[in-house]
Amino acid sequence: MRRRSLLAGSSLLALPGLARAQGAWPSRPVRIVVPFGLGGSADLAARFLAEPLSAALGQPVVVENRPGAGAVIGTDLVAKSAPDGHTLLLMSNTHTANETLLPQRPYALMRDLAPVAAINIAYHVLAVHASLGVRTVPELIAKAKAAPGTLDYASSGPGTPYHIASEVFAALAGIRLNHIPFRGSNEARTALIAGQVPIMFDAIPTMREQITNGRVIGLGTTGLTRSPLLPDLPSVAESVPGFEASIWLGLMGPAGLPAPIIARLHEEVGRVLTAPAARDSMARGGAEPMLMSTAEFDAFLRRDIERQREWIRLARIEIG
Repeated sequence: MRRRSLLAGSSLLALPGLARAQGAWPSRPVRIVVPFGLGGSADLAARFLAEPLSAALGQPVVVENRPGAGAVIGTDLVAKSAPDGHTLLLMSNTHTANETLLPQRPYALMRDLAPVAAINIAYHVLAVHASLGVRTVPELIAKAKAAPGTLDYASSGPGTPYHIASEVFAALAGIRLNHIPFRGSNEARTALIAGQVPIMFDAIPTMREQITNGRVIGLGTTGLTRSPLLPDLPSVAESVPGFEASIWLGLMGPAGLPAPIIARLHEEVGRVLTAPAARDSMARGGAEPMLMSTAEFDAFLRRDIERQREWIRLARIEIG
């Protein structure tokens, strides 16, 4: 048995790709490119992963924010990087939406990038400024119907999950809202709190404090069931049947990334996500780990591209 085990190990190491990956990778710091601004869900997730991945891989893992052009700038940088495992992309459903919204982008997600690992999924909260004078989703819908096209909503930018959520909500509710895009969630949230823009879908953990402190009013959350972080709020679906919206995150690399490197990264990300402390931390942040194989993540991405396409057509979303 001992001899067979050694022979099996030797045969694995004889695979050229695996030998290179184990012997030479990573040979320098690994960077995770976040194509969004500081402080958002993707940025926090990348920093959450960086320290334990650094310890596991024996090289620094650094987070590099490259926002701009609806996540295209940072994503294209990774797509054009050498597929050697030293440059990775922290991505979200902004990317699957962009496959429809931005037909002129310089890359194709499933052609130029390789799925590595799903990370987590979280839901949003619909919040309004007190000056709007509504306290429930039905009241918001009634106000919007009484004055079509006069109410503004903030988002973290065109094509982001918060933008898509707002437009799908409006389409299913039969109302018209005006989109006021910002360069990131922090700017959009600040505008909502200040009353400059009266409506916003945002991450539950970051908006919960504002709701608790009375700076804004929470109307509903976007899962099909109530959120344990805001249990007193109904789900938006209780007033708008069929509505559901989330933000999920994943890790990709350039196309051609060797399978042994993908396998190692997937394994290490899985270790981080299943650690009890990490699961507790995500739960406090309103997120749930998305545990799936790399093949399942690939299939998930392809399904989500089609689902986003259906939502974008339903809401007639266009980015000029």
